[in-house]
Amino acid sequence: MNNGDFEKKIQYIFKDKELLNKALTHSSFCREHGTEVKNNNERLEFLGDAFFDAIISVELYKLLEKVDEGKLTKTRALIVCEKSLAQVARRLDIGAYLNMGKGEEHSGGRHRESILADAVEAVVGAIYLDGGFEEAFRFVSREFAKTIEDALAGRIFTDYKTQVQEVLQKRGKKIIISYHLDREEGPDHDKTFYVHLSCNGKVLGRGSGKSKKEAEQNAARETFHLLSENQF
Repeated sequence: MNNGDFEKKIQYIFKDKELLNKALTHSSFCREHGTEVKNNNERLEFLGDAFFDAIISVELYKLLEKVDEGKLTKTRALIVCEKSLAQVARRLDIGAYLNMGKGEEHSGGRHRESILADAVEAVVGAIYLDGGFEEAFRFVSREFAKTIEDALAGRIFTDYKTQVQEVLQKRGKKIIISYHLDREEGPDHDKTFYVHLSCNGKVLGRGSGKSKKEAEQNAARETFHLLSENQF
């Protein structure tokens, strides 16, 4: 594919074309062609990851003026993740432009979420080196505007029930997780449900929602964050 077409998609024209080429070169291509490791996109990915985090942090800091550090961190985590990066990569069709080894390509590498996500971070790093922070900021804030909007509106869904189960199972104990409805409030057409999660009889987290499923997810979310902070 023509990298010039990709530049049109990302709305940025590189002064140093080699930077873009490197950002679009997977390590499998270098291995297969016997070129130096420094010619793949891993170092640019390292750089882009740092600036991507920083840019999203700045955007959330400006948008969420009244929330604390904990809420900012949790919201950022929904955006700065492999899934969100891969979604943007697919929209830009970045997989079609990647220089990739034939073995990796035949095994589905052009569509692999981790490879796509890494490539987007590499592009961020390349734009930073070529055009500076403002250009990198412009690219990230534009391409991830919908992702940020969805995160703020609660439209990015994380299955906390599954995550809690996985975390607890890794602790090597036999676990029995259950969700208990504590109470319901409000009229039939506008009820709020209150639920708690227990593991082996011990209450770990509580949550509420407009449906029992939503309340259970929120109880699991509270539990997950408490587990992540080693409070249990």
